[in-house]
Amino acid sequence: MFFSKKLLRFNNLKHCFFSRKNGFSEGIFESLNCGLGSNDKKENVLKNLDLVSKKIGCKKNLLITLNQIHSNQVIYFENTNQVINKLQGDAIVTKIKNIGIATLTADCVPILLYDPQKKIIGCIHSGWKGALNGIINNTIKKFNELGSNIGDLVVAIGPCIKKENYEVQVDFYKKFIDQSSKNHEFFDKVNNEKYFFDLRNFINKQISNLNVKKIENIEMDTFSESETFYSYRRSRVYKEKDYGRCISVILMT
Repeated sequence: MFFSKKLLRFNNLKHCFFSRKNGFSEGIFESLNCGLGSNDKKENVLKNLDLVSKKIGCKKNLLITLNQIHSNQVIYFENTNQVINKLQGDAIVTKIKNIGIATLTADCVPILLYDPQKKIIGCIHSGWKGALNGIINNTIKKFNELGSNIGDLVVAIGPCIKKENYEVQVDFYKKFIDQSSKNHEFFDKVNNEKYFFDLRNFINKQISNLNVKKIENIEMDTFSESETFYSYRRSRVYKEKDYGRCISVILMT
């Protein structure tokens, strides 16, 4: 369990970037796998989600995750009647109290957001595709629409894959350069066909470009810290058949 120092300052807020430890799953999913989309035993994942809901302080039916599709789609819950689990999208924003909104990751970046003045919370699942397509911009735009002053916004960026473990092909690199030549700063060239990509810094730059000042990073590497985190890329390297998902949650009381 990992916490943002900036978010811990607020007494009406609960949050956590959960590790893979202290759950019920076994084998390659050991042990706090919260991904119902994985091939893990469903009863184990449900027990893990129940444990998380108790830790974060909400009813198990009010721990809300999305069917994440690497999109730029933001789900906004205006009232409790709208709260539905497993909607399609990659970010949630709400003013509703006592619901845990959550993102699932296994190398991608979990981001938790809070506006302490307007009492709005948000969470984002951002891999390279979502970041490139505007999931961060759309989420902060939604805070804006709800009256947030961006200067008040607190953003915590959780564990994700580190640059030296994120090797990509030249066609991947070109996608970013096609959007902006300035994006070359997030790549280290290995050879004419391969690069290392800095996903964390790419996302940090996007957030700071939106004039958000209160940003905190939990600098941990999901790929190399195998006892602590799940990793899609590590599962590919070791030719495992599947992989678990870590959960990151924020709740307002």
